[in-house]
Amino acid sequence: MTVTDRSHELINTAAQAAADKLAHDIVAYDVSDVLSITDAFLLASAPNDRQVKSIVDEIEERLNKELGAKPVRREGDREARWVLLDYVDIVVHVQHSEERVFYALERLWKDCPELELPEDAKATRGKAEQHAKLRAAEEAAELEGDWR
Repeated sequence: MTVTDRSHELINTAAQAAADKLAHDIVAYDVSDVLSITDAFLLASAPNDRQVKSIVDEIEERLNKELGAKPVRREGDREARWVLLDYVDIVVHVQHSEERVFYALERLWKDCPELELPEDAKATRGKAEQHAKLRAAEEAAELEGDWR
Protein backbone atom coordinates (compact mmCIF):
# COMPACT_ATOMS: atom_id res chain seq x y z
CA MET A 1 0.00 0.00 0.00
CA THR A 2 0.94 3.61 -0.27
CA VAL A 3 -0.27 6.94 0.99
CA THR A 4 -3.09 8.36 -1.14
CA ASP A 5 -3.08 11.84 -2.67
CA ARG A 6 -5.85 12.77 -0.22
CA SER A 7 -3.71 11.65 2.73
CA HIS A 8 -0.76 13.69 1.42
CA GLU A 9 -3.02 16.71 1.11
CA LEU A 10 -4.32 16.26 4.67
CA ILE A 11 -0.81 15.69 6.10
CA ASN A 12 0.67 18.74 4.36
CA THR A 13 -2.17 21.04 5.40
CA ALA A 14 -2.04 19.77 9.00
CA ALA A 15 1.77 20.09 9.10
CA GLN A 16 1.63 23.66 7.80
CA ALA A 17 -1.08 24.56 10.33
CA ALA A 18 1.05 23.09 13.14
CA ALA A 19 4.12 24.99 11.94
CA ASP A 20 2.13 28.22 11.78
CA LYS A 21 1.28 27.74 15.48
CA LEU A 22 4.96 27.13 16.31
CA ALA A 23 4.79 23.38 16.91
CA HIS A 24 8.09 21.59 17.50
CA ASP A 25 9.56 18.61 15.67
CA ILE A 26 6.82 18.02 13.09
CA VAL A 27 7.25 14.69 11.35
CA ALA A 28 4.99 12.39 9.32
CA TYR A 29 5.21 8.67 8.66
CA ASP A 30 3.65 6.47 6.00
CA VAL A 31 2.16 3.69 8.13
CA SER A 32 -0.01 2.23 5.35
CA ASP A 33 2.10 -0.96 5.09
CA VAL A 34 1.88 -1.78 8.80
CA LEU A 35 -1.60 -0.49 9.70
CA SER A 36 -4.78 -1.12 7.76
CA ILE A 37 -6.74 1.55 9.63
CA THR A 38 -4.89 4.66 8.39
CA ASP A 39 -2.34 5.83 5.82
CA ALA A 40 -0.19 8.22 7.81
CA PHE A 41 0.67 9.63 11.22
CA LEU A 42 1.60 13.25 11.84
CA LEU A 43 3.50 13.99 15.05
CA ALA A 44 4.00 17.45 16.53
CA SER A 45 4.74 18.81 19.98
CA ALA A 46 4.64 21.97 22.05
CA PRO A 47 6.19 23.03 25.35
CA ASN A 48 2.92 23.77 27.16
CA ASP A 49 -0.72 22.67 27.32
CA ARG A 50 -2.11 25.93 25.96
CA GLN A 51 0.05 25.71 22.86
CA VAL A 52 -0.93 22.06 22.34
CA LYS A 53 -4.59 23.16 22.30
CA SER A 54 -3.82 26.05 19.96
CA ILE A 55 -2.04 23.75 17.49
CA VAL A 56 -4.88 21.20 17.61
CA ASP A 57 -7.51 23.91 17.05
CA GLU A 58 -5.57 25.35 14.10
CA ILE A 59 -5.13 21.93 12.46
CA GLU A 60 -8.80 21.13 12.90
CA GLU A 61 -9.92 24.51 11.57
CA ARG A 62 -7.62 24.45 8.53
CA LEU A 63 -8.46 20.88 7.53
CA ASN A 64 -12.17 21.70 7.80
CA LYS A 65 -11.99 25.05 6.00
CA GLU A 66 -9.50 24.13 3.26
CA LEU A 67 -10.27 20.45 2.67
CA GLY A 68 -13.73 19.88 4.17
CA ALA A 69 -12.28 17.28 6.57
CA LYS A 70 -13.57 16.75 10.10
CA PRO A 71 -12.08 14.32 12.59
CA VAL A 72 -14.13 11.20 13.30
CA ARG A 73 -12.54 11.12 16.75
CA ARG A 74 -10.75 13.60 19.01
CA GLU A 75 -9.15 12.36 22.22
CA GLY A 76 -7.06 13.84 25.02
CA ASP A 77 -8.61 17.30 24.87
CA ARG A 78 -9.19 17.85 28.57
CA GLU A 79 -5.60 17.41 29.70
CA ALA A 80 -4.03 18.74 26.46
CA ARG A 81 -0.95 16.61 27.09
CA TRP A 82 -1.52 14.37 24.08
CA VAL A 83 -4.35 15.14 21.69
CA LEU A 84 -5.21 12.71 18.93
CA LEU A 85 -7.21 13.74 15.87
CA ASP A 86 -8.41 10.80 13.77
CA TYR A 87 -9.31 11.69 10.18
CA VAL A 88 -9.41 8.01 9.08
CA ASP A 89 -6.90 8.66 6.25
CA ILE A 90 -4.47 10.24 8.69
CA VAL A 91 -4.07 10.41 12.46
CA VAL A 92 -2.58 13.54 14.03
CA HIS A 93 -0.79 13.35 17.40
CA VAL A 94 -0.04 16.66 19.11
CA GLN A 95 1.87 16.05 22.31
CA HIS A 96 3.24 18.10 25.17
CA SER A 97 7.04 17.98 24.79
CA GLU A 98 7.39 15.85 27.94
CA GLU A 99 4.95 13.25 26.58
CA ARG A 100 6.75 13.30 23.25
CA VAL A 101 10.02 12.35 24.92
CA PHE A 102 8.44 9.81 27.27
CA TYR A 103 6.36 7.92 24.68
CA ALA A 104 8.87 8.35 21.83
CA LEU A 105 6.43 7.45 19.04
CA GLU A 106 9.25 7.93 16.54
CA ARG A 107 10.84 4.75 17.89
CA LEU A 108 7.67 2.80 17.13
CA TRP A 109 7.45 4.03 13.55
CA LYS A 110 11.16 4.38 12.69
CA ASP A 111 10.93 1.57 10.12
CA CYS A 112 8.13 3.37 8.25
CA PRO A 113 9.02 5.81 5.47
CA GLU A 114 9.03 9.44 6.49
CA LEU A 115 6.78 11.67 4.38
CA GLU A 116 7.97 14.87 2.75
CA LEU A 117 6.52 17.93 4.50
CA PRO A 118 6.32 21.65 3.72
CA GLU A 119 9.53 23.62 4.41
CA ASP A 120 7.98 25.44 7.41
CA ALA A 121 7.21 22.09 9.03
CA LYS A 122 10.70 20.70 8.33
CA ALA A 123 12.22 23.83 9.91
CA THR A 124 10.68 22.84 13.28
CA ARG A 125 13.03 19.87 13.71
CA GLY A 126 15.15 20.16 16.84
CA LYS A 127 13.06 22.99 18.30
CA ALA A 128 11.98 20.93 21.32
CA GLU A 129 15.61 20.24 22.20
CA GLN A 130 16.48 23.94 21.84
CA HIS A 131 13.51 24.86 24.01
CA ALA A 132 14.48 22.30 26.69
CA LYS A 133 18.05 23.67 26.83
CA LEU A 134 16.77 27.23 27.10
CA ARG A 135 14.38 26.27 29.93
CA ALA A 136 17.17 24.44 31.77
CA ALA A 137 19.44 27.48 31.47
CA GLU A 138 16.65 29.76 32.75
CA GLU A 139 15.97 27.46 35.71
CA ALA A 140 19.68 27.23 36.51
CA ALA A 141 19.95 31.04 36.42
CA GLU A 142 16.94 31.32 38.76
CA LEU A 143 18.47 28.84 41.18
CA GLU A 144 21.83 30.60 41.04
CA GLY A 145 20.05 33.87 41.82
CA ASP A 146 18.39 32.23 44.84
CA TRP A 147 21.78 31.15 46.17
CA ARG A 148 23.28 34.62 46.04
